[in-house]
Amino acid sequence: MAQNLLSITYTDEQMAAAEAAITQLETIFGNFLSLTPDERRRLNRMGQQSQPFCEKTLMMMEQNRHLIPPVLDMAEARRDQKALQLLEPLLNRLERLAERGADTEAALGSDLMMLCLDGYAALDRGGVGEGLDSLRKELAKRFARKRRATVAESAGADDHGDKK
Repeated sequence: MAQNLLSITYTDEQMAAAEAAITQLETIFGNFLSLTPDERRRLNRMGQQSQPFCEKTLMMMEQNRHLIPPVLDMAEARRDQKALQLLEPLLNRLERLAERGADTEAALGSDLMMLCLDGYAALDRGGVGEGLDSLRKELAKRFARKRRATVAESAGADDHGDKK
């Protein structure tokens, strides 16, 4: 029996509406950052345990401004805090939607792959003498394994892969 994890269709109108919604989000959030992997690694992360720490520290800093150097911009800190509070629930929803989208993509791809594997096997078994030889050979390339160079073969090669 063929696998069928999911059966869905989308209209052109639905896809156009989704594209428009994503474009609108990209416009609204056009000021989002794009960090390099190295920049991302170097960031101090604020997890759930750090949120109360930051809230209390900001409160204490505001109550004791005379102890805080002017270089620490309290107004900017409060703007960052407010933006974070507004973004967090939206980003959580987008993350859940993206995860469900990835699962849906995986299920659809798996359904298609399983059907094609079953179809290929049927063609391979029953296609002899049906004029399918060249097509079967082309499809068989998907299963061809690349020959790996052995240590013995590469031991005598120079830096360019040529034998000495």
